[in-house]
Amino acid sequence: MTAPDIFLSYNREDQAVAKRYADAFAAEGLNVWWDAALRSGEAYDEVTEAALRAAKAVVVLWSPRSVVSRWVRAEATIADRCKTLVPVTIEPCERPIMFELTQTAELSHWTGDAGDRAWLAFLNDVRAFVGREAAPVPIVEAPEPTPTKPGERGGAPSLAVLPFTNRSGLPEDEVFAFGMVEDLVDALSKGVNVRIISNSSTARFCRGALPDVEAMGRQLGVRYLLEGNVRRSGSDLRVTAQLVEAASGEVLWSQKFDRPLANLAALQEDLIEELAAHLGAQCYRAEMEQALKKPRDLTAWECTTRAMAAIRQFTPESIFRAIEEAAHAVAIAPDYGLAHALLADTSSMAYMYLSPDDPAEVARIRHHIDHALACDAENAAVLGHVADALNYTGQAAEGLRRARRAIAISPGHGYAHFVAGMACAMLGKSGEALAHLANFRQIEPHSPYHQYAFHWQATCFQNLGDWAAAEEANDCCLTLNPDANYATFQKAIIVHKLGRIEEARQLMIETRRREPAGTLAMWELRTARLNAANEALLAHLRALWTETDGMV
Repeated sequence: MTAPDIFLSYNREDQAVAKRYADAFAAEGLNVWWDAALRSGEAYDEVTEAALRAAKAVVVLWSPRSVVSRWVRAEATIADRCKTLVPVTIEPCERPIMFELTQTAELSHWTGDAGDRAWLAFLNDVRAFVGREAAPVPIVEAPEPTPTKPGERGGAPSLAVLPFTNRSGLPEDEVFAFGMVEDLVDALSKGVNVRIISNSSTARFCRGALPDVEAMGRQLGVRYLLEGNVRRSGSDLRVTAQLVEAASGEVLWSQKFDRPLANLAALQEDLIEELAAHLGAQCYRAEMEQALKKPRDLTAWECTTRAMAAIRQFTPESIFRAIEEAAHAVAIAPDYGLAHALLADTSSMAYMYLSPDDPAEVARIRHHIDHALACDAENAAVLGHVADALNYTGQAAEGLRRARRAIAISPGHGYAHFVAGMACAMLGKSGEALAHLANFRQIEPHSPYHQYAFHWQATCFQNLGDWAAAEEANDCCLTLNPDANYATFQKAIIVHKLGRIEEARQLMIETRRREPAGTLAMWELRTARLNAANEALLAHLRALWTETDGMV
């Protein structure tokens, strides 16, 4: 089969749109492989997979239908591994978590106009993958970045919360709207992902006073603006909020929050917690995307965001990339506590999953832990990453103490709850672990770490002897990230315990196939480190390893 230029991945309900793209690419002289007839959805057809792996560019059409398609997600995952992924949004939707940081063209408006600038820019991207010269398209050059000064730490993005509008017209809702802004500023100021300016600075910007958001952002000296309104609807109150990038005026995120009016005080507290969690995550995600696009002259803060983006993928390659970015942050700002904490954390991940026992490496990681605490011992984010590093280097008891301190400083710090849950699971405190993990998911409903939270939840259920619940939690992890090899391994152990021996063997074969360098000794060491040398789990591992020898 001749390798196609483009493999088109789509949901069959979007076939009419897919045809539009296929025809447009063909009109540009590009060879497109696509065939709706093969999309029965249950398993890869050999021809389909061969075309997918051979294609020079895999164009994934994201829509509300394709983002929930396991077929499309699998194709996108393989393309991402092969470095041929060129995604495009054809209808507004929230992309799968693992693809959120992949630069994605926005063509929801495109109806086939060959002269559309957004289409031409996307076509240039596709041609770059295919290796054919693109037709010249006028490109506006971005200004040269301002060189980073030696030792520049950088900082969290700045945000202004504008006065909320009372759309109900009732005096009591005016008080509620004012209180929402005041409490939201207070809640966000306790976080680390965004720097908030005081609400006294924004009080003069009533709706309509300054319609130019770029000028407003410039006057306030912020990167992002949050605006919102409150409105009664029968016995409910609706709060609507949207996050706007000041420089472009682009709406980055918007959401509605509906609550019953029965208890107004509790309602406001509930809304503040949820809105602050969403907002902090959205600002940080936007900063990650910006940092990933920036090739040089990075601040230490930007290096830490790039490291965090790499951690999310949790592959050996991404972990080492995260270590490199964190080390860069330390080199830029040697007294930056968060950079040392993140370097300790990323190094501990590599140690836990990829290294034999090595006291010298543990001591090196401990050096960065101590340095981070010496620089900023009362910072919840620093404490969270320090706790994670302690967990991964066999010091979960101290990790739990540091995580608890982070929660005491900032009760709404979701990551601290996650790390506390992990420490409790390692220490056999399954009940407390499950409570922390539930708090984490509630505080950060859209966090990319949910897959890991489900993994630790499954571990807790294993420790409690509830293997059916363990399988359910592990399946949630695999739904969020089908390529999570640690979850595939865990599933193999679970179903072996449940007596589904052949399924367990196939899962272990898949685990070993994905990581051919992994040895029984390495998997035994990982299992012992993460599960306090649980002999029952080790017995299942050894049995499965023996049963699958020579089958990979």
